[in-house]
Amino acid sequence: MGNAEDFKNNVSSAWCPGCSNFGILSALRNTFVKLNLRQQDIVITSGIGQAAKLPHYLNCNVFNGLHGRILPVATAIKAVNPKLTVISVSGDGDIYGEGGNHLLHAFRRNPDITVLVHNNGVYALTKGQASPTTELGVKTKLQFDGVKEEPMNPLVLAIAMNCSFVARGFAGDLDFLSDIIVAGIIHRGFALIDIIQPCLTFGVHQVPWYKDKIYRLTKDYNPNDKEAALKKAAEDGDKIATGIFYVNNKPTFPDITVNLAQKPVIEKDVLKKLLKTFE
Repeated sequence: MGNAEDFKNNVSSAWCPGCSNFGILSALRNTFVKLNLRQQDIVITSGIGQAAKLPHYLNCNVFNGLHGRILPVATAIKAVNPKLTVISVSGDGDIYGEGGNHLLHAFRRNPDITVLVHNNGVYALTKGQASPTTELGVKTKLQFDGVKEEPMNPLVLAIAMNCSFVARGFAGDLDFLSDIIVAGIIHRGFALIDIIQPCLTFGVHQVPWYKDKIYRLTKDYNPNDKEAALKKAAEDGDKIATGIFYVNNKPTFPDITVNLAQKPVIEKDVLKKLLKTFE
């Protein structure tokens, strides 16, 4: 078994000192060690934003694409070679805003990929404008008189659309976050993991505010109960639950796609011939 150092590289970070993105990066490296994964067996896709820079700081295969367009790429990579562990990393603006339409159809298709969404309630890369998850009334440089639009609840949306794995983690609880990511990767199907990631520079709430409110779902919580999961995800009070909210075992994208179910694309003769031209 390797160690977390195996997944580090020498790329200088562009994140603010003390950014909670560093916690998510550490949790993901620890996840790879727990699962005994090799660098060559991992592919991480990302779009645009501070969260999307995370793959730049990992020693593994990376595809950095367009704003909000990471899920079609991740779906295609997994369809071509299902032996790969495919993870998408995004921010709340990138995937819930620009990429929202792709997210909805990923719920429907259920590709076997894991999506990590760094949710800080702002567009941090472009200096703090409101994102789809910004709370009502919050004032930003653009929404100077306060946000007037209802915030999106990604967990409720995912559960209502029968996403096969829905969870929430916290960048300040690394061991538990890593355990959630492990479960998401092991799960066969589309796993959405929304991660509370306080933005130290532009965020409305800082780490201590969250630590007073966040709690873990208990062992007696049943993630197979959709109605209970919806109620838990819709909680809007002084406490914020983290853990695995909802799980189901519906067929995956290759299972319902005859051409993929018969044989992975990477094993088809036409692709083998194409790859030989690059040798």
